[in-house]
Amino acid sequence: MKFKQSDAQNQRIERITTSHLVVGIDMAKETHVAQASNFLGIVVSKRHYSFSNSMEGFEKLNRWMTELQQKHRLKKLIIGMEPTGHYWFNLANWLADKGLHVVMVNPATTKRNKENRDNSPSKNDPKDALIIADSVSRGFYYEYTRQSLVFQRLRTIMSDREFWVSNSVRLQNRIIRWLDIRFPEYPSVFKDWTCKRSFATLKTLPCPQDLETYAIPDVIKAWRTHIQRAGGVTGIEKAAQLIAHAKRSVGDRTAVEESKADLIRLIEEYERVTAMLEQFEKDIEALLSEIPMAQQLRTIKGLGKIFTAAILAGTGDLSQYAHGRQVLRKAGLNLAESTSGKRKGRIVLSKRGDSALRKYLYLATAQLVWNNPVFRHLHEHNVKEKKMKKQQSIFKLIGKLARILVGIVQRGEKFTPEKTVIAWAEAA
Repeated sequence: MKFKQSDAQNQRIERITTSHLVVGIDMAKETHVAQASNFLGIVVSKRHYSFSNSMEGFEKLNRWMTELQQKHRLKKLIIGMEPTGHYWFNLANWLADKGLHVVMVNPATTKRNKENRDNSPSKNDPKDALIIADSVSRGFYYEYTRQSLVFQRLRTIMSDREFWVSNSVRLQNRIIRWLDIRFPEYPSVFKDWTCKRSFATLKTLPCPQDLETYAIPDVIKAWRTHIQRAGGVTGIEKAAQLIAHAKRSVGDRTAVEESKADLIRLIEEYERVTAMLEQFEKDIEALLSEIPMAQQLRTIKGLGKIFTAAILAGTGDLSQYAHGRQVLRKAGLNLAESTSGKRKGRIVLSKRGDSALRKYLYLATAQLVWNNPVFRHLHEHNVKEKKMKKQQSIFKLIGKLARILVGIVQRGEKFTPEKTVIAWAEAA
């Protein structure tokens, strides 16, 4: 990855020689299909080869490829597959552990090339495997490199965290929906329904009819079963507001017991997921302490541990990158334009890359614009002096952030605001 895109493509094409056996594999849950060709894309196997997603199947594939190499006197081997879903992962790692050359083909490439072989839009596993092999023989692939263990651990834990964050959001939306139906006036009392007094209310007196016959001391007494400091001026004020709103509530009063049981389950699950996410943060902090470059990235004010972990989980070892453009391409944040003759198409993001990395690069940049004086200054300059729209400026600064990340890791330096401002001024 230490060369520009055009150079990279030339290097990939030069690797495919007359001595190569090119194998394309179409991945599936239970049975994979392989096809083999030479460097010209000419099929060298009598028919496609199917094998199971098991150790026996992997070993059979290895023997089949070895036999083809011996039969056609091909000394080198390159194996291509699409990184779709998760079915490819175990086979790719097994082959890489054997010291075999494994590469990845973008699914968009095979989708657009499926008519090149037979001028037909038909699709089946043997044909897909052959299209993958054909794409590899023409150099349309990228290398599969396994990250070191610490980056694999980081990627796994961030993927798990993303799943539980999504669950947390769904639970929160469900609880808010419950309140909208049963007690729509509730947000007038507690703007943040996750505060301690709110949780105590939802666990003991969630419905308006629960509060109608209660006095202020009764509400505070009910709160004390869950929190210690329930009273005070604020507690009395909130209790009075709750009672007043409950008496005039328009919330639904049917199936009360069933709805309460539902709310209890939702709150218990939300608290369980919240505790899990807190543990995730501790584990991420500990894992980042094992990665020296993570400490460099965290010298950028405003780039917290979650953003640092998410970026490193998506990019892997940043020292493998020669330029920030490669990070943008990996995230699908590189620009794409369609022009023809006098028609000038709209420039858009390619979005051909890691969607999670793309998301966190965007969120991290927005956070830096808010908290980091350097990025705030650059953003204001873009908006006021260059007349960019705010969103356009954010995307431009994502490119700046990518270059900074790669630069400080390559040079083994901490983030220096003065250097960033000088470099930006010279570029401008």
